[in-house]
Amino acid sequence: MLKITSGIYRGRKITTPGGETHPMGERERIALFNMIAPYLPGAQVLDAFAGSGALGIEALSRGVSEVVFVEKNRKAASIIAENLKNLELSDFGIIIVGDIKNFTTDRTFDVILADPPYNNFRLDEIELLVKLLNKNGVLVLSHPNEALEIIGLKLINTHKYAAAHLSVYVKR
Repeated sequence: MLKITSGIYRGRKITTPGGETHPMGERERIALFNMIAPYLPGAQVLDAFAGSGALGIEALSRGVSEVVFVEKNRKAASIIAENLKNLELSDFGIIIVGDIKNFTTDRTFDVILADPPYNNFRLDEIELLVKLLNKNGVLVLSHPNEALEIIGLKLINTHKYAAAHLSVYVKR
């Protein structure tokens, strides 16, 4: 179980699927959302590599209008649905079961949250997300090493937390 760290659902618990998914720690989630707070009110958000949906649910707690969750693991996707239902947020979340490399949509997003698995980190999958980002939108990336250069994005902030790096990019 994880606790939501801030916003209207602060302190509420959500279930995690365990297994291969490793939810971002509380300290990192707080830091991430503090870095992007100005971008959140009313935003359309994509939670790529969603796992338990913790990042997208944190975003909903902090005032975004809708989150699209993309998760390839069916069990994890069902946990996201359960978490949204338990928080009465089902109307504000869309769950797509599938791999991010195959995800296509006509929509674009104001904020993209990307916390891919470190044991299979692929820059080419992250680069696919750039086309889904609105101009002046932000991509938040959790990654295992130093900040990456991503074509079409400008790095505006990066911090290291234990083995994780959190980087915020803006699309210009």
